[in-house]
Amino acid sequence: MGNSFRTAPEKEPDLQESLTADSNDVLVTIYDYPPATISQPIFRIGEKLRLIAEEGDWWRVKSFNAGCENYIPRACAIRVYHGWLFEGIARQKAEELLQLSSNRMGSFLIRQSESQKGTYCLSVRYYSDIPQKSVKHYRIFRLPNKWYYIQERLTFQCLEDLVNHYCEVADGLCCLLTHPCLAQLSTEIPPEQPVIRRNNEFNWRNVRRAELLSTRSLSREEDFVSYGLRHSIASYMTLSQVDDDQFSGSSKKRWFSSIRSSAQSRHSCLLTTAPRDQYEDDFE
Repeated sequence: MGNSFRTAPEKEPDLQESLTADSNDVLVTIYDYPPATISQPIFRIGEKLRLIAEEGDWWRVKSFNAGCENYIPRACAIRVYHGWLFEGIARQKAEELLQLSSNRMGSFLIRQSESQKGTYCLSVRYYSDIPQKSVKHYRIFRLPNKWYYIQERLTFQCLEDLVNHYCEVADGLCCLLTHPCLAQLSTEIPPEQPVIRRNNEFNWRNVRRAELLSTRSLSREEDFVSYGLRHSIASYMTLSQVDDDQFSGSSKKRWFSSIRSSAQSRHSCLLTTAPRDQYEDDFE
């Protein structure tokens, strides 16, 4: 797992202290500069820039797309870490960025909370007939041991682990997380996925919690579920006080089949319009 973000008690998370040096030189414009009312903009909203130098209230930057260098006021751009952690951005601006045409359903970003100091919010673009309702927000809470969670039953040591999990399984969110906000999405047709032959000798009857969590227990051919899903199943067994020797072979097989069916149904939310879920934050 990655390192957790260090924060001082009762203070905003110190992003500069916790993030790697090679990721803090990426900026995203949050306004057109200069404004169209003054002249033709040099940089458009949502454009990614490489920070070259900091000079007082100005940044010297280079556009990723155009490759040109110029200056931009600090107030017109924000730092971005890991591609999805946007520093100092408000809810309204997060929605504006996620609604840009370069994003699609599942595009997301994480930002610091405006109303509750020391916490984060996950903002996700979702399909909606009403553009103003196409972004959902989820508050990310933090436990005293510095672990993060959106749902109390699922905790993560760091934000990277949280993002990785919800990229694999929607698990209560409106949809899977697919790409960071403003990521360069390929317009090429993806190659046909190869057919992977599963090992028919794998038997769920003999599976145990230790095997689910072990990275060496399953061969590449047998590893047909992600580590995140195996971890969720093992956690459910623990919370439900399920004993490995409690079930007979046939009953355990039926139990795991129901778990896998439940996980598959969560994936189907990508194709349907889901109602507002209990974790969505309408007040942040």
